Amino acid sequence: MAMTSSQPYLLRGLYQWIIDNDMTPYVLVDANEPDVHVPRQFIEKGKIILNMAPRAVTNLELGNELICFDARFSGQPMHVQFPIEALLAIYSKENGQGMVFNDKRTSPTTPDDTPTKPTRPNLRVVK
Repeated sequence: MAMTSSQPYLLRGLYQWIIDNDMTPYVLVDANEPDVHVPRQFIEKGKIILNMAPRAVTNLELGNELICFDARFSGQPMHVQFPIEALLAIYSKENGQGMVFNDKRTSPTTPDDTPTKPTRPNLRVVK
């Protein structure tokens, strides 16, 4: 039986774990994915790193399909939002601990287009 994506649940758990340890949660987002609304001037090589600490954002929503919040960039307010599929990683700014999410576009698949077992571990430390 097919299950829903575990990614939003892992994101919420890791986010809370980073906050509970008095660290700063950063996310790495693929800015080239559709429906990604981020400050374009901070995109590097198609990706952007966003600080999602409670002191840096307001109205944070970590939904099953969409992540959104309000923040200031160079003093200008902006509503940021991106689909969960655009999330590449979440990690602590201070020590790099967190998780990199597999890129679904490069995951091995079977002929009926169902994912096969990964050939490498799903968990990695982001530095």
